[in-house]
Amino acid sequence: MAYDEDINYWLNAAAHDLDVAETLFEKNKYDWCLFIAHLVLEKTLKAFYVRDNRKMPPPIHKLDILALKTNLNLSTEKLKFLKKVNEFNIEARYPDKKFSFYKLCTKEFTEKYFTEIKEIYKWLLEKMK
Repeated sequence: MAYDEDINYWLNAAAHDLDVAETLFEKNKYDWCLFIAHLVLEKTLKAFYVRDNRKMPPPIHKLDILALKTNLNLSTEKLKFLKKVNEFNIEARYPDKKFSFYKLCTKEFTEKYFTEIKEIYKWLLEKMK
């Protein structure tokens, strides 16, 4: 496969980011944990984009749009979840003056979403094989 190197780049970057997200969770940096967790899924989906389209992915961050540009067969529930996770990218990157996202990211909230993000990540890795 001509694009193996690019696919491996995205998958290795996603694995690295997962380690970073785990560290952030352990350090109670919940808003940034979810921001980086978004990147885990984004980079994994970009690996699928390369695999399925034989070209580098577009410079977009919307997980649902990336997923729809691959050959993945995602359920409506998974697509809906990806749309929700998109919010973590924007909210953490551009906080409002009230720090709403920061306040939303309690340990319980973050653990719930981070757990599901890791489950989808594992599912995607299985599909990559």
